[in-house]
Amino acid sequence: MTFDTLSAEPLNATDTTTPQLETWTGAFGDAYTARNASSESAIRNKALAFAQILARTADAPPASILEIGCNMGTNLRALARLTDAELFGLEPNASARARLVADAVLPPEAVLAGSGDRVPMQRQVDLVFTSGVLIHVPDAVLPATLDEMVRLSRRWIVMLEYFAPKDEALPYHGRADLLFRRDYGRHLLERHPALQAVDCGFFWRHTSGLDDLTWWLFRKP
Repeated sequence: MTFDTLSAEPLNATDTTTPQLETWTGAFGDAYTARNASSESAIRNKALAFAQILARTADAPPASILEIGCNMGTNLRALARLTDAELFGLEPNASARARLVADAVLPPEAVLAGSGDRVPMQRQVDLVFTSGVLIHVPDAVLPATLDEMVRLSRRWIVMLEYFAPKDEALPYHGRADLLFRRDYGRHLLERHPALQAVDCGFFWRHTSGLDDLTWWLFRKP
């Protein structure tokens, strides 16, 4: 199978076009990375969750996976325990990208600098996913981010995010523009109605160790 080239150009100052992205690429994002260590229990909980999701892809297991907004790579560390798929991570924060490489989560060439609405990658991968990332994407940028996920996916799209039947913004570390709950499955289908909704579920914090995340799995026709 032949792929197009992979580009991983550094994110420069002209790319930080929204207050939210400037926040995540700066000291606020550095602090987030520092306080969210990839503990063994966190990796184990993520692995249990992804095992449930990947089981629904058993008829066409992904051989390549891209996480949009991977931070220091807790999800990717978990996936490496479940699959031999080639892994990639997109992350706007430089300190988080450095952790990915220093901890050998990904090789440097698989670490992309950028934001979800303009991913510096030409080749497609089998599965594209977000986990706790779209909840931080403002309304104006969400459509382009969903479009990029569809563009980059050859077969599967997964989202693990906070659900609400109606879009709502919530306070987050003193800011009113950094955390959103939405029906992300509905948003994706409204933009890309040809997608097949395969399954969805809920990871309750009291049994999963995750943060009350709803997950959606879609398949491209």
